[in-house]
Amino acid sequence: MANHKSAIKRIRQTETKKLRNRLQHKTTRNAIKQLKDSSNKKDAEKLFTNVTSLLDKLAKNNIIHKNKSANLKSKLASHVNSLKSTKKTKAKTTKS
Repeated sequence: MANHKSAIKRIRQTETKKLRNRLQHKTTRNAIKQLKDSSNKKDAEKLFTNVTSLLDKLAKNNIIHKNKSANLKSKLASHVNSLKSTKKTKAKTTKS
């Protein structure tokens, strides 16, 4: 156990930062899973903006590396673009 006041305080600070970082990282991972599971393009585009924001925040705070953030955003963007939009089309009726 640390003997100095500053070392004890540093241990407390490190613990709170570790818990906050873990929560943010887990939240982002869950959001990514939710985005990968979505099959509706409109919903996926909404989720994509939220996920990119979360990834940027993680990279800014050095929780994940900026290149990892860029790679994840790129893969998720290609996933969202590969989804087909679900537009309701009216069947044309011909008069006979």
